Amino acid sequence: MRSKNTEQSSVQRAFNYALRLLAGRDYSAARIRKKLIEREFTAEDADSAVKRLEEDGWVSDLRFAERFAEHSVSSGRFYGVRLRQEMRRRELSPEIVDRTLQHIYENHDQSAAIRDILKKRYSNFSFKTSDEKEKRRILGYLQRRGYGFSSIMQVLRESVSNGDS
Repeated sequence: MRSKNTEQSSVQRAFNYALRLLAGRDYSAARIRKKLIEREFTAEDADSAVKRLEEDGWVSDLRFAERFAEHSVSSGRFYGVRLRQEMRRRELSPEIVDRTLQHIYENHDQSAAIRDILKKRYSNFSFKTSDEKEKRRILGYLQRRGYGFSSIMQVLRESVSNGDS
């Protein structure tokens, strides 16, 4: 049995547990707090641990948001409205979401991303020769990822005028 002088405080145990979580992947401050409470730390201990993590630079909601958004866009997983929804679902503040999305929109071309997805996932797709069911399926796929209808249609029309690449 440990003596009381060498036992870790519950805040220190919460902090150490959070560091172990962060070793596996990045989290937002709210998600770390939630995981600590699920692990049956008190709200006060969780808040103290998260505050220390933020002060020490282990947790940054802005950094998490930027990494998440960049990965989501570069992988073709989310864009636009869907990316905003996924970021809010991860409990990021509206200010951080807006700031991150502004950066993404300035640095990523939606049309190029749509073309990349079409090229990688639907390499044999031809807007000109495909039936309506296939067109709706691909349109739905892209819309569910957050790409705008007008941007999708613009890319598809370009493919027709460019001879279906």
